[in-house]
Amino acid sequence: MGTRQVPARVRLFQVILLIVVSVISYGALVLPELLLPTVVPLRPGDVSPSDFQAPQSLEYISEVRTEEARRAAENAVAPVYAQPNPSIARGQIERLRAALQYISLVREDENSTPEQKAADIAALSDVKLKPATIESLLALSATRWEAIQQEALSVLEQVMRPSIRDQGLEAARRTVPSLVSLALNEEQAAIVAELVTAFVVPNSVYSEELTEAAKQSARETVQPVIQEYKSGEMILLRGQVITPAEFEALRQFGLIEEDYPWQDYVGAGALMVMAAAFVHLYFSRRRLPFLFEPRSLILIALLFILFIVSARLVIPNRTILPYAFPLAALGLLVATLFGVEAGIVFSIVLSILAPYNLPNALDLTPYYLLSSLTGVLVLGNARRVWTFFRAGMATAAAGIAMLIAFRFPFVQMDLVALLQLTGAAIFSGLAASSIALLLQYFLAQALGLTTALQLIEISRPDFPLLQFFLRNAPGTYQHSLQVANLAEQGAEAIGADALLTRVGALFHDIGKALNPIFFVENQPQDQLNTHEDLAPDESSSAIVSHVNDGIALARKYRLPRRIDDFILEHHGTLVTRYQYNQALEAAGGDASKVDMEKFRYPGPSPRSRETALLMLADGCEARARAERPEDEEAIRNIVRSTIEIAQKQGQLDDTQLTLRDLSVITDVFVNILRGSYHPRISYPKESPATQDVGTVPNKK
Repeated sequence: MGTRQVPARVRLFQVILLIVVSVISYGALVLPELLLPTVVPLRPGDVSPSDFQAPQSLEYISEVRTEEARRAAENAVAPVYAQPNPSIARGQIERLRAALQYISLVREDENSTPEQKAADIAALSDVKLKPATIESLLALSATRWEAIQQEALSVLEQVMRPSIRDQGLEAARRTVPSLVSLALNEEQAAIVAELVTAFVVPNSVYSEELTEAAKQSARETVQPVIQEYKSGEMILLRGQVITPAEFEALRQFGLIEEDYPWQDYVGAGALMVMAAAFVHLYFSRRRLPFLFEPRSLILIALLFILFIVSARLVIPNRTILPYAFPLAALGLLVATLFGVEAGIVFSIVLSILAPYNLPNALDLTPYYLLSSLTGVLVLGNARRVWTFFRAGMATAAAGIAMLIAFRFPFVQMDLVALLQLTGAAIFSGLAASSIALLLQYFLAQALGLTTALQLIEISRPDFPLLQFFLRNAPGTYQHSLQVANLAEQGAEAIGADALLTRVGALFHDIGKALNPIFFVENQPQDQLNTHEDLAPDESSSAIVSHVNDGIALARKYRLPRRIDDFILEHHGTLVTRYQYNQALEAAGGDASKVDMEKFRYPGPSPRSRETALLMLADGCEARARAERPEDEEAIRNIVRSTIEIAQKQGQLDDTQLTLRDLSVITDVFVNILRGSYHPRISYPKESPATQDVGTVPNKK
């Protein structure tokens, strides 16, 4: 008995895992700041925290103002276009000439009807003439048509001679009607304008090379700007936004400090060392069950890394998102899987690390810390799904309270900002509880962990394995219920996990359901005892086998792995004393002729307070049922004897039960067994005269 010592191998694993998590967490603290710095002493765009005056007269070449002047000169340069390209004009004239020749051929075609001629002209690809224009064109005399052709070519040449750019194309086309000869009537002039307009295109294109050359030339003409300050002259007023030129002046005067990242690195390192030391010192003085399970330690490490890395990548450079980030989910999840105490510790560490060195760390730290701790405490043992919702709302309420305390009084905000932050806090709380609820279910299923919700689910009377148990071994089932009551009350009294103890007790004898006839509580009265026809070692083997049978059923029905401990350890490494004594009697009392190991349970002996409670409750209930004690003293003797036997045979050596715990357990067991096995009054048989009287006798 006493404090469970941490094996050297497990302690080494704990230290290595703590170092690995600390190194990764340190990287999460400093790398985002290194890649995307958010906090620097002073930068352009910041609000000046004070007035700055020139300590002495100074004259210097201002790179910022010089660059601004050069950029202004560069932006003032208009886009440069190349000279008009004559080949474009010639090409368009040739296309117009080809179109005119085609129209002439159509006009002279004597085999085509007027409708066919109109359709052929309308099919031209280079110019789309209106139906009225086509009709007028076909009605022209040969002389007039010849004059129109000559005029069209002449007008197009005039239009295409000057420079035409993309943005001036429409303006050039609008000049076409004014260039048509006045010798033509209005109808003919309209035909010329419609023909020519279709062939007017840009003949001068934008030249990026010439434009860049012009901009460069403009930049080079700008002389360096000399900035001058007189001693005592005001450079910057408090509350003003710092411009790049003013920032340059402050640097020239040496009035601001440069940013030294090594200070941030050292600060983050100091914080990380203290956080790791806190976790190590705390858990080195506590003997929580998950500390001895490498799988559980690895899971916690991965979850912590996931949350700290995610927080440090998401939170910086955001306004609302930090308050919506569900940081409390880690504490809720750890509390669900490994207990409230572990949830509180990791919530404290994560809440301090996540907002470190951020501009709003002074209000984010209490926001994360108090909301996470409140959520964990409200969640408690998480025995109902509704409890997760309550924990989420409590987390949100605590977050809003911290906003009211640490942000609203010190930062000016409008109504929209207030509503946004309040909504972010509510989202954070509900998201954290939802994440914890979902992850605890999947992680428990995948990794064989045990949660309160799981235990409550499998302890329902309609759970298939309990139904199988009740139908096949009703006597053992009733015995398990009695043992569960005893063990649960004992666990409550000494501060052990009462729910786990009760559920483990319900299933501890489940293996007897496969061969119920071998166990006396399932044998009908006045029936031959099955063991009377078996050799002592065979009889013992049949009894001992219920342990392995129970493990097989637990695997089949997917019970949490923690329940396996109750099945394996409830008899520890004790011996089936009745069968061993039979074998010893058959050997004439010669113990050397009897192999005691054939009569021993496979064990191991109990390794937790919960399984030790089950062993003691199982033994006390069985002996009380067999011996039928007459008074409280007899019951107390049974309980004491059971505990003493377990102590003498070393069955409690690996548990954390203290002598005080055993004294409390004794009182609890005696009190419960006294109510179950107190003497009862023997009532006389009913006489015919009283059979019709509807009375119920008082029971004691």
